[in-house]
Amino acid sequence: MTPDEIRLNPRVVAALAVSAVRAELARLGFAGDVRDLAPARRAGMAVALENLLPGEAFELRARWAAEGGEVLVGGDPFSTARVPALVTGTREQFAKAGAALAGLAAGAVLERAAALFHAVPPEAGGLAWGRRTQLMGIVNVTPDSFSDGGRFADRGAAIEHGERMAAAGATVLDVGGESTRPGAEPVAEEEELRRVLPVVSALARGGRVPVSIDTTKAAVARAAIDAGASVVNDISGLRADPGMAPLVASRGVAAVVMHIRGTPRTMQQNPSYRDPVADICAWLRESLAAAETAGIPGDRLIVDPGIGFGKTLEHNLEILARLREFRTLGRPLLVGVSRKSFIGKLTGLEAPDRAVPSAGTAAWCIAQGADALRVHDVAETEQVRRVADAIARA
Repeated sequence: MTPDEIRLNPRVVAALAVSAVRAELARLGFAGDVRDLAPARRAGMAVALENLLPGEAFELRARWAAEGGEVLVGGDPFSTARVPALVTGTREQFAKAGAALAGLAAGAVLERAAALFHAVPPEAGGLAWGRRTQLMGIVNVTPDSFSDGGRFADRGAAIEHGERMAAAGATVLDVGGESTRPGAEPVAEEEELRRVLPVVSALARGGRVPVSIDTTKAAVARAAIDAGASVVNDISGLRADPGMAPLVASRGVAAVVMHIRGTPRTMQQNPSYRDPVADICAWLRESLAAAETAGIPGDRLIVDPGIGFGKTLEHNLEILARLREFRTLGRPLLVGVSRKSFIGKLTGLEAPDRAVPSAGTAAWCIAQGADALRVHDVAETEQVRRVADAIARA
């Protein structure tokens, strides 16, 4: 069989908790009690493969044992049906799996799993990944923002706000002229351009940090890039405007590919998922593939699971609990939790008062492998980031 026939299960690649691995193995059809997984956890990695031919699964088990690892094979060993396998071992073993298992398709897949989970992507949009968690400061040039009630709708106030954020620790500034709060109505292209262009131009001209344009419209993105923006943050995953992906490809900028269910106007109307993380990962993979087909190199793409965009409180919490699974997409991971409504539901606080729980949630995201955080309260989050980054990278 070929490597493409084998499915890599991101839930197990990214799992930290033994209980999570056990639950996934039960779902995959491993019969009876699974042996204690704590030694595998200490070894470094656990990877679940699906759709293996029984003969290849058992050969994998024998050859991987010779390398010092362990393979548990699920399903019926006397059946001709394809089976799952749990492969455990050290990071070093997985990194050399292709050579150690030469001739077995599973070897290439296991080596790919290690690369996806541990690779540090190259610089994109002026941001170097892996050295620290990047902070994307939010500059809302809108009269109806959910978080600040239009405090920075005036261009002068927005520019000053962005400069303060950069001084406080923001490593990129995200300028948006159209509210994406639940139920928000679309803004005309001309009005969005009027709002954002002077702000993008002034902040980019200042040159303190890179500038991102938060828009779903190719025409707005084009004008913002002309004004100095080096990142396009598209909440539609480059899907709303057919001209967006070709524009990003031709202009050489980075792009944030975010997941959303519906549109801001409709996204909170009974959103449902079979499995929120698996469904969102699949959607993001499709968007990444479409972007690369349009000519955008993979190393210029950043993914965002879209907390609050077509998700219930329970969906948001599960996404955050399983955030490491998005690392298997192999791209930098941006997460936006700042002042979101799920924090309000948990704390009873209004949006402007959610800086402390937002910073606490940011610390969790850093511990779970986020590469960048989109935030309103930069100074508070920067203090948390310094401590969380030091611990995560110790």
